[in-house]
Amino acid sequence: MRRLVEAFVLYSDALKELFFPRHCIVCGDALPAGQRDLCARCREDLPLTYFWDWVQNPAFERITKYVQIESAASLFFFREEAGYNHILHAIKYGGNTSLGYELGSEFGAFLLDSPGFAGIDAVVPVPLHRLRRFRRGYNQAEVIASGIASSLGIPLVTNIVQRVKRTGTQTRLHGSEKKKNVEGAFSANEFHAKKMAGNGTGHILLVDDVLTSGATLSECAKQLTPYFKVSVVSLSFVE
Repeated sequence: MRRLVEAFVLYSDALKELFFPRHCIVCGDALPAGQRDLCARCREDLPLTYFWDWVQNPAFERITKYVQIESAASLFFFREEAGYNHILHAIKYGGNTSLGYELGSEFGAFLLDSPGFAGIDAVVPVPLHRLRRFRRGYNQAEVIASGIASSLGIPLVTNIVQRVKRTGTQTRLHGSEKKKNVEGAFSANEFHAKKMAGNGTGHILLVDDVLTSGATLSECAKQLTPYFKVSVVSLSFVE
């Protein structure tokens, strides 16, 4: 019976490949059996930042213009000309949560070996406004953060900061417009934050999907620095 089930699954997968061929998110080439989301070449060529290997990196400098933090890093560069921007779009708008978790887990493995991220006690995703989360069905930052937390072997915490102001997209804004757009957007849950701090949580890792100007991450971090040491990471980094 087990062999019949396995044969049926293989046959079903073959039919799917025949009628609904899968393609690499980045380059668009057809994916061979056994490969998912990214082809082997694009995964190997993923433009990693290696920010976790040096303290005064561009992500850290971008955030510390607004708020003092411990460390900062991003996994890969957001490069439209090479198609790597499609990864973020697939996770954020395409519902590809498995890819978000997978890359988060990979990112967490790098952070685990980084002295700059030693001693993290909990992972906190940048929250979405409740209406946006309802419409999207998930928070992409939480998906990524879950993968990171799994690799680091520490808790994912979602109740110590909330988004209290629904803001417009940051995509078409520039410079000070982005900072103004997110001012007052976040609020710490004082009860839960104090409880966590009292229970020994001293250093949290704040996670978002993309770091552009640093306005969103820094505004969220400001709500948490009264209670914890804060480090920040993003899956992608816009140069």
